[in-house]
Amino acid sequence: MATLPYRLDLPKEHTTGVVFASPHSGRDYSWDFLRRSVLDEMSIRSSEDAFVDRLFNTAPGLGAPLLAALAPRAYVDLNRGADELDPAVVRGVRAVTHNPRVSSGLGVIPRVVANGRAIYRGKIELAEARERLSEVWRPYHGQLQQLLDESKAQFGRAILIDCHSMPHEAVLSMPGAVGRRPQVVLGDRFGAACAPDVIDAVEAAFVRAGLRVVRNAPFAGAFITQHYGKPSRRQHVVQVEIDRALYMDERAVRPSQGFSDFRATLKGIIAEIVEIGRPASLPLAAE
Repeated sequence: MATLPYRLDLPKEHTTGVVFASPHSGRDYSWDFLRRSVLDEMSIRSSEDAFVDRLFNTAPGLGAPLLAALAPRAYVDLNRGADELDPAVVRGVRAVTHNPRVSSGLGVIPRVVANGRAIYRGKIELAEARERLSEVWRPYHGQLQQLLDESKAQFGRAILIDCHSMPHEAVLSMPGAVGRRPQVVLGDRFGAACAPDVIDAVEAAFVRAGLRVVRNAPFAGAFITQHYGKPSRRQHVVQVEIDRALYMDERAVRPSQGFSDFRATLKGIIAEIVEIGRPASLPLAAE
């Protein structure tokens, strides 16, 4: 891969310790990768957080950087640890401990996409898996940590908003009456990844916009939330999962008619969230 596996949009004036990132919205599928998959081009996109990068692309204009993956999740899952390799898809890997994500085919080199559909007919070589990690995983995470370090240095603490989408089918399986199920799930690893004041403020921004919000169920956050969420070190993470039915046609993998209106709503939410990271909002003595 000759080019960077991500796009970084920086604000003209960096005014907040909040960083937005979209690790699963990448849609640069190489012909070689598509040729080797048993899936068609539409099916392989089912694991994408399609268009999430476009939903959040107003953040730089509001003073916050936006890091968005270009490489697709089906190729390398950036929300997994580099060691979460699946012996069922990578030849030469030995399973050391039980990992439910790897066991289900959703390791750092995924074996399946949505609904358990296999990506490959057989296995890939360990050397190829390591090359993908070197070309995609390490550059993305190196850039993400740099952004967080810069935010801490400049604003006293870093707040990562890790942006994702959830299939509407997952929403329908949640408890609650029709029309009252959550539209947004915020994950902070049950308080381990984020200070209470941060996630309270993030939740309030979504609620004020009229969205139904729950925390940590069924999505509490995966590798990124767990790895980067270090409140005692002034580094906080909130994973945001948004119901895809709010802005896209999942079957056709394209924005719906409501995309522009929802993006405008989200811009107002982003504007509130970036305020959490403004210097006047930082209770440094409490951390």
